[in-house]
Amino acid sequence: MVSAQSTGTVSAQHAEDIAFARAMHGKEVKTGFLANLSSKNRDVSNVASETYLNMWKKPEAENKEDEANRLDSYTALVNSYYNLATDFYEYGWGGSFHFCRYYPGEEFFRAIARHEHYLAANTGIKRGMKVLDLGCGVGGPAREIAEFTGAHVTGLNNNAYQVQRATFYAAKQGLSDQTEFIKGNFMEIPFEDNSLDAAYAIEATVHAPTFEGVYGEIFRVLKPGAKFGCYEWCMTDDYNESDPEHHRIAHGIERGNGIPKMRPIAECLQALKNVGFEIELHEDLANMGDQIRWFYPLEGDLRKCQTVRDVLTTIAMTKAGRFTTTNFCRVLEKVGLAPKGTVETQKFLEMAADALVEGAQKNLFTPMFFFVAKKPETAQ
Repeated sequence: MVSAQSTGTVSAQHAEDIAFARAMHGKEVKTGFLANLSSKNRDVSNVASETYLNMWKKPEAENKEDEANRLDSYTALVNSYYNLATDFYEYGWGGSFHFCRYYPGEEFFRAIARHEHYLAANTGIKRGMKVLDLGCGVGGPAREIAEFTGAHVTGLNNNAYQVQRATFYAAKQGLSDQTEFIKGNFMEIPFEDNSLDAAYAIEATVHAPTFEGVYGEIFRVLKPGAKFGCYEWCMTDDYNESDPEHHRIAHGIERGNGIPKMRPIAECLQALKNVGFEIELHEDLANMGDQIRWFYPLEGDLRKCQTVRDVLTTIAMTKAGRFTTTNFCRVLEKVGLAPKGTVETQKFLEMAADALVEGAQKNLFTPMFFFVAKKPETAQ
């Protein structure tokens, strides 16, 4: 359990984060890419940009101390990243910040929803359950799973800007009674022991400084017999950290996605066992022999789009789309309609996409190592 002194420190940090988010983004929720960019406080945005970019060096120049510093400062790292990247995510991907598998002819957002349904079904989420979504983003999966299952879903997120937006979207969709979004650190989950019927995480717990730390907290708050389902970002068994090319790709994934340290599948599975979970199912859904690979929208290959609607998502990642977005941001930044650092944010997100595609093509990385783990019935 967390001590009173620690709780006070955490509360002070949350208050500081909320104040920073309001200073940067404003108190009112705005929709639309341009409306969000143009309303930022430029000075505060610049602080977020410098905070994030100063945590990184070129891969060949980094050492273990740099990596350790990011792990120690993971909350600042992740918060700075999402304060910068959230608007771009919504603009390019929608309200569910994750990847998925695709069947031939399947529309992008339908595939995204099916990916969420697959997790909910395998985790055993049902009507009336009290469920926790760890690292909930702006709440897209929480809303979808609440509608799909009838469960009550609480989204936990350490980024105040995303919590505000998730709450707004849930109210707009008529789901305020079935969802709740709270600011909190999933290394110190603000729930009592043995209090939740299920938990899930979708490409979120990779931001934790250790798998054992976050998995141990999830184990603590679940009721005995309850399950935790997860799509985890991992490096595959083919990854060799001592290989300079492999390290360059992993570093690109980390820097482009606000991740303190990428870890292998074996470490994920061992961490689950170490904290007491029984692993019921695990499989790498990125390596199922799919005709249409999960990363096709990042490639910007319009030939792989399944429907006309998918073109709108994929076109932003084409060379022409990247050029247009970058220069649009450059013009907005120059005339004062977007804060300084907007172009740099666009650049590191492009770098992220390139690293993810290269890592996938070389079978070094998966964003959907899927597992379902159960807290034993006899656990206390």
